[in-house]
Order: sequence, then C-alpha cells, then structure tokens
Amino acid sequence: MSDNLSITKRLRRNRRSLAIRELVQETHLHPSDFVLPLFLLEGTERKEPVESMPGIFRQSVDLAILEVKELYQMGIRAVDLFAVVPPNKKDRLGSEALNPDFFIYDAITAIKDACPEMCVMVDIALDPYTDHGHDGLVNAKGEILNDETVEILCEMSILSGRFGADMVAPSDMMDGRVQAIRRALDDSSLSNVGILSYAAKYASAFYGPFRDALGSSPKFGNKATYQMNPANRREALLECALDESEGADILMVKPALPYLDVLAKIRERTELPLAAYHVSGEYAMVMFAANNGVIDPDLVFYESLLSIKRAGADLIFSYAAPRVAKFLRKV
Repeated sequence: MSDNLSITKRLRRNRRSLAIRELVQETHLHPSDFVLPLFLLEGTERKEPVESMPGIFRQSVDLAILEVKELYQMGIRAVDLFAVVPPNKKDRLGSEALNPDFFIYDAITAIKDACPEMCVMVDIALDPYTDHGHDGLVNAKGEILNDETVEILCEMSILSGRFGADMVAPSDMMDGRVQAIRRALDDSSLSNVGILSYAAKYASAFYGPFRDALGSSPKFGNKATYQMNPANRREALLECALDESEGADILMVKPALPYLDVLAKIRERTELPLAAYHVSGEYAMVMFAANNGVIDPDLVFYESLLSIKRAGADLIFSYAAPRVAKFLRKV
C-alpha cells in the first residue's frame, strides 16, 4: 500500500471503544419490546417439557402465574396465551373454544389478578381446538370455511375480553375477521380490548415445534389456502393495509427472520405499531445447535432479535424473550 495513501473517512474511529460504540449504536433492545408466548395446561402443578423446543414447557396456570411475575420483574410486560387442549376435548367444530368454563378463560382472569399491569394477549384461532388441526371450520369437501369461522372467532374474542384480556390476537388468516371482531367487541361494550392482527402470516415450514407443543398439526392437507405464500411480498402489504383499515391496533409479520424484507417494507407503509413473531422453528434451531456446542445461544438470540428490531418491529414475540432479557443486563 502506498505511503501517500490518505483516508478521509475512517469509520473505525467510531468503533474503537465500547463507550463510543454504544454512543453511536442505532438499534436497541429492551425487555419491554418482548412478548412471551405461554402454553397453558388444565389442572394444577403441571409442567411438561416441549421436546422439540428445549427449555420451553407446557404448564398449568398456577405455575404460569409464578413465571408471569418473574417476567414482569425482568421488564417483560406482555404474554400471549395458547391453550393446550386435551385430545378428548377436541372436535370437528372446535366447540371447546366457545365454552366459557374452559380453563383458558379463567386463566386470563387469574393472570390479570396476579399481575394487573401485565398485558395479557390471547390467541384467537381454532387449530388448537379442532380434531383436524385447521384454523377454521371444514366442509365435506375439505375446504376451510371463511365466514362461518369468523363468527366463531368473534365469539372467542368476546369471551376473552369479558374475562379480562387486554388484546386478542387473531392468528387464523380468515378474510375480514379484523373488522368483524372489532364490531363484535364494540357491540359487546368491549371497545377497550385491542386487536393484534397476524396480518401477514405465511404458510411456513418453521411452525413445526409450535404444533408439537399444542398437538395442532393439520390432519389433512396444509394451510396454504388461507396462510400466505412465502414467495409473496406485495400481498403482505395488501393484507396489512386491509387489517389496518378494518381496525387493527397492531400488525404482525410471522415468521420474523425469513421475512425481514417484508417487515421492513411494511414499516415504510404504516404508522401502526408493528410486531414480528420469532417462531418456534427459529428458536429450536438455535437451541439444538447450542446443545451440540456449535453456537452461543445468548449471542445468537441477541443478534437475531436485534435484526428484527432493526428491520422495523416495535415488539417481538419470542420464546427466547426471558433469556435475552437476562442477557441484556450483561451487555
């Protein structure tokens, strides 16, 4: 290299010490950015490991309450509840979803009573409740029925709101469900209940461990007729625009890491808060690699969630949320 070389812009000057790097850091993570999904079981003092998601458990509500209190102390301010429905309570219509005595509704109240400042979200979809594993009602031809399903989602949302949910999170991808749920909530004097819409949810191969946790894998076909084609980005923009116009309070992209381009593009188009779901497959891959000594899971999860935030997410659903919250105390 020539002795006369002159470099006017030396970007490394802003990297030369930790103090300077922190001064110029553009993107920051905080525990309050995170939402932890919880898999809830009937009964008490029950805790079962999810074998495909190392470190994650199905647990009864009494144990979940203890975890929720710990999360709040960490700075994590939101949880999303998923019901693990016993096989003998599943049927073709997902009837248990409309049973006000089903444990998931009492769980909402119990968690809110135990930790009133925690934001409690509830998953709104039929796949945990149906014996066929699809997110909607199915006709004799095996087609997923849109409008008939939306009616049930509205009733689920009303029940969730009446039992104290702060937000309902429809994850089904039926057309028109956001508008219908908004009207149903408002007509039921539940106008303060928010809607976090899974606006751009892709028919992804990354959901396997989640379906294992809930026992909700589809028994026939796939979900490509209602979840989005992974090849499409413009369609995601349209889905988000429709959900925003229908009354969604927060929009979501799911999964997160394979769709950062979608997330960033939606961020340019909306002023609504934007969520991303760092899904079970993304979590499991890191944990299995870590358990084989290949990577440092804390660093990989931190970098992963940082990239999701950098792409435009305001809040991140992640099974790694508690781990990253603890890691943030050290960095």
